[in-house]
Amino acid sequence: MIDAVMQAVRTVAQQEIVPRYLNVARQRKADGSLITDADLATQEALSHALREILPAAVVGEEMTEREQVEQWLAGDAGLWCMDPIDGTSNFVNGLPYFAVSVALMRRGRSVLGVVYNPVMDEMFHATKGGGAYLNGEKLPIRTHAPPLSGAMANVDLKRLGNRLAREICTGRPFSSQRNYGSCALEWCYTAAGRFDLSLHGGQKLWDYAAGSLILEEAGGSMCGFDQDDFWAEPPWQRSTIAALDPELFIKWRDWVRSHR
Repeated sequence: MIDAVMQAVRTVAQQEIVPRYLNVARQRKADGSLITDADLATQEALSHALREILPAAVVGEEMTEREQVEQWLAGDAGLWCMDPIDGTSNFVNGLPYFAVSVALMRRGRSVLGVVYNPVMDEMFHATKGGGAYLNGEKLPIRTHAPPLSGAMANVDLKRLGNRLAREICTGRPFSSQRNYGSCALEWCYTAAGRFDLSLHGGQKLWDYAAGSLILEEAGGSMCGFDQDDFWAEPPWQRSTIAALDPELFIKWRDWVRSHR
């Protein structure tokens, strides 16, 4: 199944996203976020392709909230979760950090995940118990873990509480910080060892469904702000503390929680 999903994601991305890159109309949704014709066309085409692989409920970012909840409730035994373009702001502004993200979930947890950046032709994928890969190479690629003070961190500051954001800025425990604006890719970059640490104050279901499995299968660790079991966090707004190295993860988790 994973090969069929990767092929579907690649085909739809090449047909619906790549031709519109740097040349697409944009508009704002009610929540202020961007949406494009590419988002809608990709979601429609991918929904059909995934249902042909496995008939199941589908949750997509560009559905209405009511539709998302209905599909989530109907898909306990099997649910496709997708973000047709994760990083739409990057996409419309010509920044090459966006991806198609697809996960298959069962009983609220991901069992298959695919994240594809069509500009860089990087295909990340994982299956539960089957490991994680980038273009066929087993993850992680970089395995050496620096001390916390020397780590590269992915941090989304705007979704953190005031105290934690202030502490991150004034007393940062790591060496350097980035935020590329695509949750799915940031999960994968952590899984590959490009980031040592990751921190986010609240991700939607489609933000983490594929990427979290890829990190987990690469040997990484993750939790929420308040719960050690990442999957116990609320599904529609999930906080994330993550790291590839298990010892570094514990230090990072304890620092974040003590500075909230």
